[in-house]
Amino acid sequence: MRSFMLHSALGLALLWAAGNPLASPDYALRSTVPSPRLQAASHHPYSWLMRPYNEQQTLAARFAVPVGCQRIAAAPNSFAHWLRYLPLRPKNTPVYLHNGRLKTPQTVHAAVLDLDTGPHDLQQCADAVMRLRAEYQFTQNFRQIHFRLTSGHDIWFGDWVAGQGFRVQGDEVLPAPRNAEAPTHAALRRYLDQIFTYAGSLSLSRELRPVPLGEVQPGDVLIKGGSPGHAVMVLDVAEHPATKRRYALLAQSYMPAQDMHVLRNRPSTGLGAWFYIDPAAEWLETPEWDFTAAQLMRWQ
Repeated sequence: MRSFMLHSALGLALLWAAGNPLASPDYALRSTVPSPRLQAASHHPYSWLMRPYNEQQTLAARFAVPVGCQRIAAAPNSFAHWLRYLPLRPKNTPVYLHNGRLKTPQTVHAAVLDLDTGPHDLQQCADAVMRLRAEYQFTQNFRQIHFRLTSGHDIWFGDWVAGQGFRVQGDEVLPAPRNAEAPTHAALRRYLDQIFTYAGSLSLSRELRPVPLGEVQPGDVLIKGGSPGHAVMVLDVAEHPATKRRYALLAQSYMPAQDMHVLRNRPSTGLGAWFYIDPAAEWLETPEWDFTAAQLMRWQ
């Protein structure tokens, strides 16, 4: 992953006093899926979508839980609830790289998120995790959005749209005034592309705190910080009420930047896209990376 040793402080910035950041059209939901469903029947909180939101093409609709299990509770408007109803592209959609070429191999994914990657080699593994977190926070309060660069500098989206940008000069991060703008989704994407350039798995791992495997929740991140490093997002969790065994749906981008995709478990497990999260395990194997038990982390 990208790694930069940067040294300097960014100046304080004014906060942009704007209203609701959601700028995408309102789309009527065309059908229902098992409860809990999205709170607003005539709105969806996935601001990047350029097509109508379809409840039949979501994570919750596509992936039934393992036999005897139930999805864990997720409060309306929570990150877990938002992740559970992420839009998916149609079945059998391949994973494409940022340049339009096919990912190799095409055997590690069970579904592709309906989420743009962008034309540049930026939205890699940790970047895709940050993208989902920022997109959710954008639906709640845009002033919550911030990420640390590898240098440790904390860059807030509210400051950035208020006119406080930054530039990298050698090993230094320097203030760089920019034109103030409304906190639209287009502005968020420009901000994130700049974050992706100077942040990665190392910086993201420093923003998270470790949690035990047995306590896995949607929104948690499996992450190995460094170069190379990798990050995988926990999208959903199901639990067996009697055995308390937990299973997770996982998603990743990778290098080079590519469509974020739901991972497929080994065929021998019989679990499809679900991964058993063994609280006593030392390792958790995913198709393209193996994580230690200590590498399950949660947002602060």
